[in-house]
Amino acid sequence: MLVNDLDTPAVTCDLDVLQKNIREMAEVCQRVGIPLRSHTKSHKIPEIAHWQMRAGNVGICCQKLGAAEVMVAAGLSDILIPFNIYGAAKVDRLTRLVRRADVTVALDSEEIARGLADGAQRAGVELPVLIEMDTGGRRAGVQSPAAVRQLARVVADLPGLALRGVMTYPSRLEARPFLDEVRDGLRQDGLPASVVSGGGTGHEAISKQIGCTETRSGSYVWEGLTRVAKSADLDPARCPMRIVCTVVSVPTPERLILDGGIKTFGLFPRTPQPECLMVEHPKAKLWPFSIEHTTVDTSECDHRFKVGERVSVIPRHGEVALNLHDELHGIRDGRVEISWAVQGRGRIR
Repeated sequence: MLVNDLDTPAVTCDLDVLQKNIREMAEVCQRVGIPLRSHTKSHKIPEIAHWQMRAGNVGICCQKLGAAEVMVAAGLSDILIPFNIYGAAKVDRLTRLVRRADVTVALDSEEIARGLADGAQRAGVELPVLIEMDTGGRRAGVQSPAAVRQLARVVADLPGLALRGVMTYPSRLEARPFLDEVRDGLRQDGLPASVVSGGGTGHEAISKQIGCTETRSGSYVWEGLTRVAKSADLDPARCPMRIVCTVVSVPTPERLILDGGIKTFGLFPRTPQPECLMVEHPKAKLWPFSIEHTTVDTSECDHRFKVGERVSVIPRHGEVALNLHDELHGIRDGRVEISWAVQGRGRIR
């Protein structure tokens, strides 16, 4: 099948570019000397995760338990869930998963720790855990080195839990004193800190500098406009994802309508902004986005558009867009080589 045979809107990716991005990130981490744990929330497709593992990853990340279940079912075996797992239903699912794979979870409170410990005892398993620290990211995480040390003592005393270390996001140079104090405190208490997990695509060298034992990166697979547009090298060729759309209306010479909208691109900007890039006609301005179609200002384009033409669009945030679609079509030399089900799509529990 050719790309032009796909019904639209269709999410495609250039397999050569995708594999290049995977290979180059692995090489970056090898040069820096930091093990890479890729975050699969960017794609939610097991085969891509297997490609990342073959490139030299030490494991993968899944932000939600449901996504981890998908990956374990597909044969992935070293998974970090950097998210607080709360509630008996989720903990029961987690304990079943731990029987089948090496799954580690994060926590940042005694409430979460005790819930995990109770579930582990009921199931007769041991849950590996990391303590999440807030070192400036202002999301989840324990707020001070002293509080990390105190929570680590609680975790170490709870049957059913195995403390493996700590994690933070994003890796920041300013976090080094925080991490140093945590490591010193855990060492004094005789508690393990064999894992210090940092994260953030583009922060791999920083993870190494602040003493992390691994780094978590994910969005590098798509290199969407959230990253490329901020860099000195605005090169669409770095972005393997394209959403192929059809021109369904040309009401005026300066305006056209695409058959994909917010439910295709995953964005709802309130004001005009460079949310998406039309590859063939980069001067086209996609805005406003409606629920099922997009208006495109073509006043600066030399091309005269016609109904039925196809265009390819790089979304601002590839993983947000992909999560709205059932399939991703892998393209090589203009042909559809593989169509993947986005198996982790919607697995938000």
